[in-house]
Amino acid sequence: MPSPASFSNFKVLTFDVVGTLIDFESGVLNAVRKISGRSPAELSDDQIFVHYKRGRDLHPERSSEVMFHVYRHLAKALGLPADDASCDVFQLAVLRWAPFADSIEALKRLRTKFRLVAMTNADRVALSCYAHALGNPFDDTVCADDTGVAKPDPEFFAYNKGRQSAFGYKQSDILHVAQSQYHDIGVARRLGYKVCWIERRQGMVGFGGTPEVPNLTKPDFHFSTMKAFADAAIGAAA
Repeated sequence: MPSPASFSNFKVLTFDVVGTLIDFESGVLNAVRKISGRSPAELSDDQIFVHYKRGRDLHPERSSEVMFHVYRHLAKALGLPADDASCDVFQLAVLRWAPFADSIEALKRLRTKFRLVAMTNADRVALSCYAHALGNPFDDTVCADDTGVAKPDPEFFAYNKGRQSAFGYKQSDILHVAQSQYHDIGVARRLGYKVCWIERRQGMVGFGGTPEVPNLTKPDFHFSTMKAFADAAIGAAA
């Protein structure tokens, strides 16, 4: 495991939020099963995720508004209740997606040593909900409402690079921390950032609720949990 000294050159940690800090996969699965009454034996995780991702591709706009339509697409594809009330339940559930069990404490510890910046494709309304659930740990936030584009568009990273430079931070000061190889790790590495992969699906088959990539990008740092990352970055006894 890397020692705290391995992270001493970094001043800023930029975080993907949904999937890295917020457990959106459980949120999607729990909401669909609650609405439909279908058990995992009747409706697999993969069946749900396939149609969730297709629905999100069809409706890539602000998550606080379009998840109503994402669920309707999913529900029609799977033969589940697709009435307005069911779609509303899913949309509200999206804004209540919960943090992973280790996210809040890890962020609290990391904030004692680093500037924490959220970099999320969520919109400002959704991000406000997630930041509150996480204990409002961020020193700065960048979301899709600010950038006008979504990761993996390099312009998202360019926007944040310019924003952090206004506070006196260089790209070399930044470590980008994320779960998604597709949205974050691959593009950040290509843009010259040091990256830390939080592999939330370690030991699980497939890519779950995030798009697949043909080849995994090797990160500079690799952990399966935020707790393990925090332990390495600031020391288990810190």
